[in-house]
Amino acid sequence: MAPRRLAADLWMRLVGRTMVSQLVKHERIETTVAKAKEVRRKADQMVQLGKEGTLDAARRAAAFVRGDDVVHKIFTELAYRYRDRAGGYTRLLRTKIRVGDAAEMAYIEFVDRENELREAKPATPQPPQRAPLDPWAKSRASQQWAGPKLTKNSASDGL
Repeated sequence: MAPRRLAADLWMRLVGRTMVSQLVKHERIETTVAKAKEVRRKADQMVQLGKEGTLDAARRAAAFVRGDDVVHKIFTELAYRYRDRAGGYTRLLRTKIRVGDAAEMAYIEFVDRENELREAKPATPQPPQRAPLDPWAKSRASQQWAGPKLTKNSASDGL
């Protein structure tokens, strides 16, 4: 395994667990964009485990997050809130550049909750389905809009 990937895995095991736990507990945290992207991945996995609702899923979630209250919230409140949602449980909102080291900061929050920073977009209506065109009908339609075809005989008749 590459050294960079090892460092990322070690980071997720140590710091990421706490950040995911705090995100579940407070439902919004501010961190750097790079950390938020990693936390989003794991937080979505925890919500998926909560929606699964089995004993095995509860044990896997408890092995990762810190605190029984966090596990309880995943399997009750968040699982109920996102029962009809297929994915995309978190949102990343870029905010500012940190003064000390110029790191790009962002809020990461759960969607569809009270006091969210930006409301979720409503579903876009799907356009009505059109019947596929017959290739021959299409050519007849294009002839309808085109002008009359000029031939040598019709051009000389007009002079």
